Amino acid sequence: MIRLKEVDKVEILTLQDNYIDLGTQDSNTIVLRPSPVIGEGETRNSIKAEHGFSVIVRTTAENCRRTMLLDFGFSPDGAAHNAKILGAPTEEVEIMALSHFHYDHTGGIAALTQMIGKPGIGLVLHPRAITPHRYAKNPEGVKIPLSTPTRSFLEAKGIEIIEAASPYPLLDDQILFLGEIERINDFEKGIPNAYRTNANGEEEWDPIEDDTAIVINVKGKGLVIISGCAHSGIINTVNYAKKITAEEKVHAVMGGFHLSGPLFEPRIDQTTNGLKALDPDYVIPCHCTGRKAVMHMEQAMPGRFILNMSGTKLTFSA
Repeated sequence: MIRLKEVDKVEILTLQDNYIDLGTQDSNTIVLRPSPVIGEGETRNSIKAEHGFSVIVRTTAENCRRTMLLDFGFSPDGAAHNAKILGAPTEEVEIMALSHFHYDHTGGIAALTQMIGKPGIGLVLHPRAITPHRYAKNPEGVKIPLSTPTRSFLEAKGIEIIEAASPYPLLDDQILFLGEIERINDFEKGIPNAYRTNANGEEEWDPIEDDTAIVINVKGKGLVIISGCAHSGIINTVNYAKKITAEEKVHAVMGGFHLSGPLFEPRIDQTTNGLKALDPDYVIPCHCTGRKAVMHMEQAMPGRFILNMSGTKLTFSA
């Protein structure tokens, strides 16, 4: 069990998500949407949406603010482009973490690390994260590469790799990197068509052990849990976060829930029911959750649902 320090406030700025709509208006004071950029007499949509995920997380406790980056988005410059447009506080980032080692979460690592500008900055990840030759196979058996970049590439960018399979506290115990997540329910079973090449050069199923999330405990409100893709299952992830922190109340569950496409849509009802049973104040499905699942969750939990997009800033306060 790890006791997280309670924070007075957590701010989550999404540098990249799959969706953008600058015309969306929210009455919820938790949500701040990006505004159209106005320049040279015209309004331009300058925020990019891509199939990827990246967030800057800032916590405030006892008037002390700490900042980290989770994931790096899809393309080499997508998340970094948005960070510049949004005026994101990249220079404040003290440490980075990776939810898992798939291309849609690592693509922008070079550009964002350069923006942060701190040689030797730490990147916390699972020991099995940097696994070469990871891929998915489509119904025709075509291999779709999933893992980039290499360890040498990361080190050449001045990144210090910090491997953590167990829960790993960050920023003076204000944020927790969960490490490898227990998978205990009977319906969240990973990606059935994900594979890797083992040390003997043989193909084997890839359980994606490196899939993880980060957790923050907001004073008087409970846990804020942010996943990347939740290949371990978002219900497994939340239950593991509760177990490790010994905190029962869940304030917000955010991130990719990986429920898109015919392989995963059968899990939508069970996942939604599982989230309702966990009774969070807010549910924020992102990235790979998929249109059908997002719509279903909005209908099932209308008072708790928040639509996320590239450029959204969420603030949860004590």
